[in-house]
Amino acid sequence: MNSEFLKTTKTLKRKNTLGSGTQAKSLLPRPLRTVFKTFSPSWFICIPLAAMIVVVWNTAATAQGLEAPANLDELRVVLDSIFLLFCSVLVIFMNAGFGMLEAGFCRQKNAVNILAKNLIVFAIATLAYWAVGYALMYGDGSPFIGTSGFFFSGDAAAYGDDPYPAAVPPAISFLFQVAFAATAATIVSGAVAERIKFTAFLIFSTLLVAFSYAITGHWVWDGGWLAELGFSDFAGSTVVHSVGGWAALVGAALLGPRIGKYQNGRTSAIPGHNMGFATLGCLILWIGWFGFNPGSELAATANVPYIAVTTNLSAAAGGVAATFTSWIKDGKPDLSMIINGILAGLVGITAGCADVSYLSAVIIGLIAGIIVVFSVAFFDSIKIDDPVGATSVHLVCGIWGTLAVGIFGTANIVTQLIGILSIGAFTVIFSVIVWSILKFTIGIRVHEDEERLGLDISEHGMEAYSGFVKEADVLAGGAGGVPIGMNPTESSEF
Repeated sequence: MNSEFLKTTKTLKRKNTLGSGTQAKSLLPRPLRTVFKTFSPSWFICIPLAAMIVVVWNTAATAQGLEAPANLDELRVVLDSIFLLFCSVLVIFMNAGFGMLEAGFCRQKNAVNILAKNLIVFAIATLAYWAVGYALMYGDGSPFIGTSGFFFSGDAAAYGDDPYPAAVPPAISFLFQVAFAATAATIVSGAVAERIKFTAFLIFSTLLVAFSYAITGHWVWDGGWLAELGFSDFAGSTVVHSVGGWAALVGAALLGPRIGKYQNGRTSAIPGHNMGFATLGCLILWIGWFGFNPGSELAATANVPYIAVTTNLSAAAGGVAATFTSWIKDGKPDLSMIINGILAGLVGITAGCADVSYLSAVIIGLIAGIIVVFSVAFFDSIKIDDPVGATSVHLVCGIWGTLAVGIFGTANIVTQLIGILSIGAFTVIFSVIVWSILKFTIGIRVHEDEERLGLDISEHGMEAYSGFVKEADVLAGGAGGVPIGMNPTESSEF
């Protein structure tokens, strides 16, 4: 009885509500009644919400002294700035790719050290480039070196640039360029991994970014003597990658190989501990390159998609070529070579991504993918221990990519060769001097016992996988131990 009464009451309430709503709507003019019938109430909630957003946005913009673009030219500059900001973030994110790649290619006992190097190097590079590097590279000066604009303040006049809004704000130019500078230093990290002193690496990275990279970059990207000669390197096959590769090669040579790498006249493989990390690092770098190369257009133009396609084609061709080359050479498709082949294609196309055809981009990538496989074997044959193949990917394929602009693009190959040799010679001389000073003062290599134990413990006092059971623990009965009856130099694990 009570339940029937409640149902009747609810029905009457619903009818009354509907009736009142209908009566209210009937009082509105016909056009408004049509609008109310067409759109649901949720649509009308959006109207005041949108108005509130517009008011808050305009208030915030006024509070910060920002003004809307006055004309199409100013709007273009704003869009270019946003585009460069997006590309800067992509390139900065490549540091994560380098870190994952290097950590995966190396042993677990050095993972913390590797991740620490790849993280702090961007912070070091930012401060070094802010204080000195950007001024030497882009400051007004001579065809050899910039001499103004130290401790970047955003003053466009110090760099010979037009002030905003005639050009993009100097701040976004600095942010984009510092991401490139950090890349050059990060390349070095891979070649000297698993035996470099943390302090020595930080000092070298600081000096490389502040001086060597900046000076040779000025020659090419700020109207220096190589630019006047006609040398072409659109996004840095030589300016960034070969510079990092030359510095890495000198460092690896002076450091010497890891314990157990070369013995009894043969090369012993020292496998990486996590190929999943390495593969993820490769994919992050591949994505980051879409900021690296298209961003080097320095504006949101119609040429950006073209550059992105040539970049992707070369990367794909490099990966395929390295896969089949290593398969034929070694009898198995090597994942590490697939990874390095993709990176080789990316480095190879970096100089000419805006200047070559799609077919040429594929050819450049294919050749880079083949070169990198044999380059890794060559450096092993001369006992240059490079745990991640940084010299093969960045130096050798950077040289190939720069020459390729003279073969497939519009540059003169003789001029390209002059640029490669001059930048290479300057970087090698600088690197030999700095590495040698460090070697004979504070030292650049950890003690043999520290290397066997692992740099995570000896340099940082922590482990990347604390609490996990390791293969070494099972074999030796203790963390970091050596299997009973085995000489430490006979095992790639130690």
